[in-house]
Amino acid sequence: MRINEQQRRHTEDRIRAAADRLLGGHLPVGGRCDVKTLASDAGLSRAALYSTYRHLKDDFERRREQQRNAGQLSDPRDARIDRLQAQIAQLNTRVADRDRELTDLKAFRNEAVSRLAAQHDELLRLRQQAAQAGQVRRLPTSR
Repeated sequence: MRINEQQRRHTEDRIRAAADRLLGGHLPVGGRCDVKTLASDAGLSRAALYSTYRHLKDDFERRREQQRNAGQLSDPRDARIDRLQAQIAQLNTRVADRDRELTDLKAFRNEAVSRLAAQHDELLRLRQQAAQAGQVRRLPTSR
């Protein structure tokens, strides 16, 4: 079905208005700042947007990318994803720090147990040596 020039202009105006709304952060419930939502919000199929109005779709994607590069996110989900990714990176750093600390503490514990065992063995050896030399005196018993 052929459309006349006035219908084409009217459809292009709807697409531009929908693109401006989406890029301005006015997203429909359940929608995103993407081509699918653009087509739905403009009241036409994605196929029509890709074939007949490709220049407007490309302009929308270019403007959306410019906003992202400038740090302006019109889609709150994108902002949430960025925030969660930063939070994940921070948590990964904390986990890595804790893992290093845990490894250090385990090594310290092993060294401490090893030293205690060596000291215990030395005490037993010294007691045995003192007992053999007759240098051990008994302490008085308590009453």
